[in-house]
Amino acid sequence: MMRFAANLSMLFTELPFLDRFGAAKAAGFQGVEFLFPYALPPEQIRAQLDRHQLQLALFNLPPGDWDAGERGMACDPRRAEEFRSACELGLRYALALGVPNVHCMAGLRPAHAAPEDAQRSYADNLCYAADLFAPHGIGVLIEPINRYDMPGYFLNGSRQALDIIAQCARPNLFLQYDIYHMQRMEGELANTIRAALPLIRHMQLADTPGRHEPGTGEINYPYLFTLLDELGYEGWMGCEYRPQAGTEAGLGWFMALQH
Repeated sequence: MMRFAANLSMLFTELPFLDRFGAAKAAGFQGVEFLFPYALPPEQIRAQLDRHQLQLALFNLPPGDWDAGERGMACDPRRAEEFRSACELGLRYALALGVPNVHCMAGLRPAHAAPEDAQRSYADNLCYAADLFAPHGIGVLIEPINRYDMPGYFLNGSRQALDIIAQCARPNLFLQYDIYHMQRMEGELANTIRAALPLIRHMQLADTPGRHEPGTGEINYPYLFTLLDELGYEGWMGCEYRPQAGTEAGLGWFMALQH
């Protein structure tokens, strides 16, 4: 049975952030995820998780200045020390919140760095992050993101991600597979998921076009859900989509799967 985590950065946004945990639980979710926890003390978030008996499935390591357009720094050779400090902050939150996996954003391709230098920086930083989190049993994930929504992002395809995972050779470095992003970049979802499943630790969904809930676009989600059950996928499925007409109004797809 698929485990779904409500992405609280995109769902229930009509409520203050800390109130979204209770709304997710009331809607039937057993887990949650979100982009970043760093604006709040971890104790406040942990209190909501405990109060509503929710598992935190995932959050992102600090990305740099998000509001200024930064999307990570792992591929930037000039920011290695900043990256390490960001990992240490992420680890403190991860331990306090009991999260099993964190997502390390690659960042935008730095204009000042040759491609091979950016690749080397990315690999070195991923090895550092994986080694930092490994003693605590926490996975470090990398996620290819489509170039239309995030122009200039360093990591765009599943093959590229699998190659960097192989290069780093860290046992706790895994693929975060976002169905929406990979439909836009690659298609061939079923065969790619089947081949990459041993290295997929977390998945996310949204339909396309529009990045709305399943059933609003071209992706055959009933088929993919059946396939993932048949393949024995045991990770979380993060619901990282923009509701068309309010979160609760768009949860029919989710409610149907609970029966």
